[in-house]
Amino acid sequence: MTKYDDLTEFLLRLGDSALIQAQRLCEWTGRAPALEEELGMMNVGLDLVGQARNWYDYAAERINDGTDADALAFRRDERAFRNLLLVEQPNGDFAVTMTKQFFYDAWQFHILTLLKNASDERIAAIATKSLKEVTYHLRRSSQWVERLGDGTDESHQRMVNAIDTVWRFTFELVEQNDTEWSLSEAGHIPALTELPELWHATVSEVFTNATLTVPDAASTFYLSARTGMHSEHLGLLLAEMQFLQRAYPDASW
Repeated sequence: MTKYDDLTEFLLRLGDSALIQAQRLCEWTGRAPALEEELGMMNVGLDLVGQARNWYDYAAERINDGTDADALAFRRDERAFRNLLLVEQPNGDFAVTMTKQFFYDAWQFHILTLLKNASDERIAAIATKSLKEVTYHLRRSSQWVERLGDGTDESHQRMVNAIDTVWRFTFELVEQNDTEWSLSEAGHIPALTELPELWHATVSEVFTNATLTVPDAASTFYLSARTGMHSEHLGLLLAEMQFLQRAYPDASW
């Protein structure tokens, strides 16, 4: 398994997380509870695919061995992906999907807000552009969490169940590791020390409005997407997402 430098690993983490979240949203095509919501989820998914391409383009330039964004998306194996464990989890019902989306949106909003001030001009530019889209994504998912949590008894219970299902994967959203410390010390990105507090504050505010309880902080466990140790769900997702490109390599359309 190829090990890239810290900056490339960081770019892949951002790109992979956006791509896999987009893929999960696209699985709702033809299955959403309402046409308006299907269109809404597809639009968010398309935004995330565009963001993933921007991160991948920069990563490919740094790798500089002929790899391009398509190769990074469709020709890497499961162990080479660095996406958040949260985004690879199955969609479940609509409450699970929106809970996952909200947790991811809150993380992405705050990390992009910090990264738009990065001294690396390419990172700052991608973050600034993406933040315009993610601001809408967070507003949309927050409203759904509040609507479902403070809705009927049924919708409230479904939100409680959804939080129980995916909360344990949120430890990755707030943990700091040597890669981020190294990049901030080298001056590539701002320090991300504020990220955990900002994420928790957003979750707490929305959960309060939704009459939901914030669980105790999730603990680290044996899986770690930073080292390619994913749940069983990512391999199945990649098998479907990458099939055509692997079956007909180098095909032109």
